Amino acid sequence: MTAPPVGDEKRRFRRAAGVNVLGNAAKILVEGAAGFAFGSVALVADAAHSVADLVASGVVFVWGGARYDAADAEHPHGHQRIEPLTALFVGAVVALLGLNLLWSSIEGIRFGTDVRFSRLLLAALAFALVDMYVLYWYTMRVNADLGSTALSALAVDCLNDIYTTVAAVIGVFGVFLDVPILDPIAGAVVSLLVVYQGVDIGRENVTYLVGAAPPSGDRERITEALREHPEVVGVHDLRVFYDGTDLEVEVHVEVDGEMTLRRAHDIETELVTRLRGLADVGDVHVHLDPSGVGEWKDADDGGSDTDQDAAGPVGSE
Repeated sequence: MTAPPVGDEKRRFRRAAGVNVLGNAAKILVEGAAGFAFGSVALVADAAHSVADLVASGVVFVWGGARYDAADAEHPHGHQRIEPLTALFVGAVVALLGLNLLWSSIEGIRFGTDVRFSRLLLAALAFALVDMYVLYWYTMRVNADLGSTALSALAVDCLNDIYTTVAAVIGVFGVFLDVPILDPIAGAVVSLLVVYQGVDIGRENVTYLVGAAPPSGDRERITEALREHPEVVGVHDLRVFYDGTDLEVEVHVEVDGEMTLRRAHDIETELVTRLRGLADVGDVHVHLDPSGVGEWKDADDGGSDTDQDAAGPVGSE
């Protein structure tokens, strides 16, 4: 099965981000109008929460799709880091809004709330719940193929909106039952979850931005792919790190030192092509060494063999 063209992926990405913009705008209009009409702090706060969501989805719409642009003179390694940067922004917005919601909830617990019950409040909340669930479902469905961290962050934000809206529903029912303190208590519980998810989004995307090492499973599948080549004798000095959401690979591979330069060039091309065919792998840099020389082991006090050297970045030429 062939991958969809990059242009098609970018169109789908921007369409999903654009749908998030429209969905958040609709929620703001409906909840904001009902909240102001009946004095519901819960609905106004939930609508205000979506204002920042609108800004975040707008940022993803404008800049997030740049990851699909080809490399150019100013970005010779491509634009992969722009996407986790936009996702980091979304995570920061989510965390800050969670803290703001927590503060509002504490104020409500301390000083109480003043809201008039109306069925229109419940209707507005029902619209918000359906709106956010449809947005979440659609974004996750599109992202199942794209694997975008920015869209994933927007989807999590939609889920957060569902939680905050549920808290607002509890608060409105509390007003109906003459227990208004339920509103700020529910808001405080949900706000802690929102802050946690915002921090989690940020932590994941900082990993992509600083070029951190991936999980050990990624190193193992890259090493295995190299060793499956019939002319590879050994693998050492393997470095795998994130370049945006892609994996960049640098590795020294040992081959027969008596082969011709042309054959060595062909093997290097085959290895680079093989690694680039793996999921999530971007740039690949392969250096060929003649087998049996062992100069990379001189830098290793323990005298590790080639298999052990392949497990981590020890020694260099």
